[in-house]
Amino acid sequence: MNKHSLLSGHNEATFGKKDLQILDKKPLYNGFFQCNKYTFKHKLFAGGWSPEIQREIFERGHAAAVLPYDKENDAVVLIEQFRFGAIETELSPWLLELVAGIIEPGEEAVEVIQREAQEEAGLIIESSQFIMNCLLSPGGSTEHVDIFVGAVDSTKAQGLHGLEEEGEDIRVHVVPRETAYQWVLEGKINNSATVIALLWLQINKDNGLTL
Repeated sequence: MNKHSLLSGHNEATFGKKDLQILDKKPLYNGFFQCNKYTFKHKLFAGGWSPEIQREIFERGHAAAVLPYDKENDAVVLIEQFRFGAIETELSPWLLELVAGIIEPGEEAVEVIQREAQEEAGLIIESSQFIMNCLLSPGGSTEHVDIFVGAVDSTKAQGLHGLEEEGEDIRVHVVPRETAYQWVLEGKINNSATVIALLWLQINKDNGLTL
């Protein structure tokens, strides 16, 4: 192990925010989402600093997502909706996903999942447990998402939902937990936040779940 490798017994990154210098930020687009062009440099593992680097960064905002789980019936609630970004995949661009929404200024993540559960699935989150914070595509976007599992009564999940003014067309599905887990293994569910939440539930349903 050379001097630039991580220290033995430690799994933390060697550098932090102090090892980055942002030299310029140029707005490129400001609409429903934003895109900025950054000029920056950072420290190198071999020592010294990188040359100036330019990157266009997608700034979507930050989100919160929840996997609604009915412990009594051992079932999860997933929503299905069209996602344009999935048209290049081999599967359908209609995805099975978590309930999720953007965290607006002044909002807490828990408030977002409660609001979105009602808007997207007609559900009330009775209690929730934080799973993790996930960076979705850090090579080109600043977006991250807080992922939760939330206790619900799945018998009340049905029908079509979504806000017309936001172009939402959402169908609700109640799925046995084990079936949803198998869909992850088979690749039928392939969006990252949903995969993470279902794998976490599968691992922790007997011990780590505190709902």
